[in-house]
Amino acid sequence: MDRQPITREGHEKIKAEIKHLESVVIPEITERLAEARSEGDLKENTEYHGQLEQQGMAQAKVNQLKTKLANCYIVDKANMPKGVVTFGSTVTVNDLKWNDEEVYEFVGPGEEDYDCEPMKILTSSPLAQAMEGKKVGDKVSVETPQGIRELEVIKIVDFE
Repeated sequence: MDRQPITREGHEKIKAEIKHLESVVIPEITERLAEARSEGDLKENTEYHGQLEQQGMAQAKVNQLKTKLANCYIVDKANMPKGVVTFGSTVTVNDLKWNDEEVYEFVGPGEEDYDCEPMKILTSSPLAQAMEGKKVGDKVSVETPQGIRELEVIKIVDFE
């Protein structure tokens, strides 16, 4: 897997989530596990087994976040190219089939948000990959689950 760009803010957000899990969530689960264990027979103890499962899920989340960080590199916004679609760009496209404008911001892991305006999508997504390096006026074809989409880049706002 290629290393992915991430902003310093995105990197710090993931580190804070790891710290919270390791210093608050997992110790709380460990405490509840000890309480459940003290209740006796572990075979019939649903509270104990539930907490054990929670502990495993929390640790898996920590491992996933650490792997995500290991596969990222922090990008200096000042060094990003201007006037082309790249990490950090906010891009307005026109869907040529539907004559419909959409706005996307290309972000790193942990920064994606599909429910906001502009929609923040990962640079590793097929849409971002197809648009990388494009300029205003360039057209791209992107294969999506709904079929091939034809898009034209109509505006690029560089990293701010």
